[in-house]
Amino acid sequence: MNFTASDIAGILHGEIEGNPNVTVNNLAKIEEGKPGTLTFLSNPKYTSFIYSTNSSIVIVANDFKPEKEISATLIKVEDPYQAFSTLLEYYNTVKLDKAGIEKPVFIAESAKYGDGIYIGAFAYIGENVVLGENVKIYPNVFIGDNVSIGDDTTLFAGVKIYSETIIGKNCNIHSGTVIGSDGFGFAPNSGDKFLKIPQIGNVLIEDFVEIGAGSTIDRATLGSTIIRQGVKLDNQIQIAHNVEIGKNTVIAAQTGIAGSSKVGERCMIGGQVGMVGHITIGDDVKIAAQTGINSSVGSNITIQGTPAMPINDFNKSYVYFRKFPELVTRLNQLEKNNNK
Repeated sequence: MNFTASDIAGILHGEIEGNPNVTVNNLAKIEEGKPGTLTFLSNPKYTSFIYSTNSSIVIVANDFKPEKEISATLIKVEDPYQAFSTLLEYYNTVKLDKAGIEKPVFIAESAKYGDGIYIGAFAYIGENVVLGENVKIYPNVFIGDNVSIGDDTTLFAGVKIYSETIIGKNCNIHSGTVIGSDGFGFAPNSGDKFLKIPQIGNVLIEDFVEIGAGSTIDRATLGSTIIRQGVKLDNQIQIAHNVEIGKNTVIAAQTGIAGSSKVGERCMIGGQVGMVGHITIGDDVKIAAQTGINSSVGSNITIQGTPAMPINDFNKSYVYFRKFPELVTRLNQLEKNNNK
């Protein structure tokens, strides 16, 4: 798909310096630019590359003044990085703008869907499913009975949505994610065996949520596992039954949250964090990678370590931990001196 400098300047409300008719069909890093690609200059550290890049179009700041000749056409904007992000989003929207129903698919007679739908080959749409307008269902997606999916939501290839799940508008769910599988509920019985507890709740995902590839969100035992509006989940995250994640919280890869724990709004959680069940994390909490949390945490705090502690305490403790062999040696020497 080809775009001229004029097309791009129109999208970004930018000013062209150079050939307005030059075309591009791909994106590139400024140091790896080739003819027919578009790139951007935001970090001054990369300024030297603008004079050697082979990209056809470069997005630059309004106040950029070249010190020597540049072969590329320039598009001047207020914020090059933000403009490039806008362009990436536009490019992705155009690239993913699919419509129609491919064959073969299975769509239950009781299922309903809105205008602009896309359903890829080998998808399965169960009984009483409701799909909003402009929903995109990529190949090999399974959608169980009584699922509801809001407008402009995309399910990429291989996503599995179990029955009764409710997904809001403008969500993106990436390949291999499983939503609504049974929570990990078992009770020991007298024969030293574990009796499975039926999981009859569901999963509720609100609007503008993004869920990375290979993540799992378990259905509730009773009630709902809830992912609130604006939450962003990375790849390979485990959310257990009856967990609630507050609005606009972001969670990095390989984090696991055990059952019935509640995470507040606007939290930032690093990779490989582990939380026990039935605890509460307050609002605006920052959790460093590989932190282990075994008790509730208040709001507006940054924590690190296992077990988790305030990050300043962790850093002080870590200094002593690194010196621990030296301290043991000194202690042993003191004991020897005292025994003489």
